[in-house]
Amino acid sequence: MKMILGLCLLFLAGGLRVHAGLLRKTKAAPQEEVSVLMFGVIQLSESLNLVYETTEAKIAKISQTLISHEGTLQELGMQTEQAAEVEKQIKEDIQLLQAQMAEQQAQTKKTKDRLTGMEQEEVELKTKVKKLEAYLNDSVPTSIKELQERAKEHSDVLQGLRHFIRFQKENIDTHGDQLSKLQKIIPE
Repeated sequence: MKMILGLCLLFLAGGLRVHAGLLRKTKAAPQEEVSVLMFGVIQLSESLNLVYETTEAKIAKISQTLISHEGTLQELGMQTEQAAEVEKQIKEDIQLLQAQMAEQQAQTKKTKDRLTGMEQEEVELKTKVKKLEAYLNDSVPTSIKELQERAKEHSDVLQGLRHFIRFQKENIDTHGDQLSKLQKIIPE
């Protein structure tokens, strides 16, 4: 910019010489015209200097803004990378939860099937016990004590089955609660 200012001053000075040369040929230039021209040159140089300074300030401000924006862009890039990593981790966690849920469902079904089978066995055993009691009542017992012992054994077996069935039901309820919790965690 200083170079442009220097060229403008040189151009104006050359123009003044040409104008002064023309005036000498025709007649002597009045001092007043020279003063007006010199004042115009000074005004022009001050204006050019002001334009130079304001342009330089604007360029500095633009440079500062660009630097600020570059920093912001870099920060956004890092945040985007972090968000992508978090998203990947969440997807992996969801897949793991889905696998656990499928395993829980399979275990619950297996336990329910086993419990259903035990309940059927209990019904069959009760039926056999009733038939046996009816047979024993109809037949002549060899010993009442022996029959009482058998009845107690059968009663103990039935009581054990009841405890086992209750335990299995509690196990199914626990699996059902865990399954419900897992289903609430995973969005469908």
